[in-house]
Amino acid sequence: MKQKLAHFLKSLGPGLLFASTCIGVSHLVQSTRAGALYGFGLLWAVMAANLFKYPFFEYASRYANATGTSIIDGYLRLGKWMLWLYAIVTLSTMFFVTAAVGAVTAGFFDNLFGISSSLGPGAVQYLLPILFVVCILILYIGQYKILDSLIKIVGAVLLLSTVVAFVLTLIKGPVSSQHQFFEPSILDPSSAGFAFAIALMGWMPTALDISSWTSLWTLERIKQTNFKPSLRETLREFNFGYIVSAILAPCFLLLGAYLLYGTGYSMPSNSAAFANGIIELFTQTMGDWSYLLIAASGFSIMFGTCIAVFDGYARTTERVATLLLQGETANKSTASKTRSYHLSLLFVGVGAYIIIYFFGTSLKDLVDLATTISFIVAPIIAIVNFRLVTGKYIDKDQQPSALMRWLSYIGIIFLLFFTIIYIAYY
Repeated sequence: MKQKLAHFLKSLGPGLLFASTCIGVSHLVQSTRAGALYGFGLLWAVMAANLFKYPFFEYASRYANATGTSIIDGYLRLGKWMLWLYAIVTLSTMFFVTAAVGAVTAGFFDNLFGISSSLGPGAVQYLLPILFVVCILILYIGQYKILDSLIKIVGAVLLLSTVVAFVLTLIKGPVSSQHQFFEPSILDPSSAGFAFAIALMGWMPTALDISSWTSLWTLERIKQTNFKPSLRETLREFNFGYIVSAILAPCFLLLGAYLLYGTGYSMPSNSAAFANGIIELFTQTMGDWSYLLIAASGFSIMFGTCIAVFDGYARTTERVATLLLQGETANKSTASKTRSYHLSLLFVGVGAYIIIYFFGTSLKDLVDLATTISFIVAPIIAIVNFRLVTGKYIDKDQQPSALMRWLSYIGIIFLLFFTIIYIAYY
């Protein structure tokens, strides 16, 4: 038992980073909006996305442990065309995703320190380049080590806060009695509800095209600790983070449904005002004494998510570029790899700020666009990840079980079904 715990702690990190990435925008923003707008009408979408997308996230960690390489390397093994396709998918989403996460984080920072109330509403836009520079500097200096330590602290605080708020909200009951568990109008492809459901599932629990991050973080954790966990230990650690994320998603939806649905209150599109609305949800339940704690923990988890997004996209960009230029045998020196990683950080930051410059800080537009793009490309990533762990690329005893295979088939059909409908109507 002691040995199992010791091994779990040594491998602990990638799963928590994954959970942090999920909790950031998809939970704090999208799940809360879903509850506020449709009550429990989109609970099915939250549960289905978490269930049917699970295998394809798990396969990235499985592949990394089984092969000692990232799943991005696996894409190249399928053919250079696949790596180019993944590069295009990454380029089409990463600036929007980073911009959306940055806008939310800046909103929570503004709410915590009252920047807008002191310097005016336009001050939030000036926070974003400062925020991006700080994230880049942290990763430039400490890379994975600081990111790993930060997430473990702030994640624990937000987890505790959310659970307490959830339990107290259940005890107090809903503000409105108009709740229903299913709204047929959401299934109308021409409705605003259907479009929002696609955006919600696009990042629930997070974008499927960033499943590669867990494989990169798994390899980095092994390098950091000099400990190579077994496949079972790697998957146990990933599952821990995934389960935490999957449990919290409906908690945030319930907070939105119980405290906002039926009240006529509309969540603001401005990032600072939206952050304030989220924090007020918690303080309504927990009491005014908790405002500073919730504001601080909300900003902390979003800041951790922002750093994780920068790190994930920088590692992805560096690895994709290396493989495209040097091929499957690419093996750059540590100094060269670090330099490429630093350049990738700057590339991600500049691209995201350009997006924000043109879109402004309209949080809803940024988030809905980024999440919809992620949902449309999800079937491609799902099929490729499934093929890599069920074919000749890893040993039979390391391949997924029959149950996981069947869940994968259903998941691919689920993703294709909604993607085809969305493309046909929009």
